[in-house]
Amino acid sequence: MMNTPPELKYAASHEWLSPDGTVGISDFAQDQLGDVVYVELPEVGREVSAGDTIAVVESVKTASDIYAPASGTITAINDELSSNPEKVNESPYEGGWLFKMDVTEASADLMDAEKYAETAE
Repeated sequence: MMNTPPELKYAASHEWLSPDGTVGISDFAQDQLGDVVYVELPEVGREVSAGDTIAVVESVKTASDIYAPASGTITAINDELSSNPEKVNESPYEGGWLFKMDVTEASADLMDAEKYAETAE
């Protein structure tokens, strides 16, 4: 059973966005990737548009681009992932978050948890 917290919004590309602007990848995505071994995060202060390639998550299987689920400015990154990338697997919604952003406009394509769970099965 996939974990999809109901308070989050989800992109078809498997990123999640919290009401406070925190972004990560879904439980489904981390499971599909396998063991995460490296995370490349965006620079704080970078302005992005929804859909921009913004980060990369590398696993033992593959590397996956991470897309901005909203337009805005990067305000923080999860520095802990540089030495502990496995946090993405262990806790994709808490300790494994990727970055925070000041959202100016969320993508109109974001889904609620129920809709996302249907598409990610």
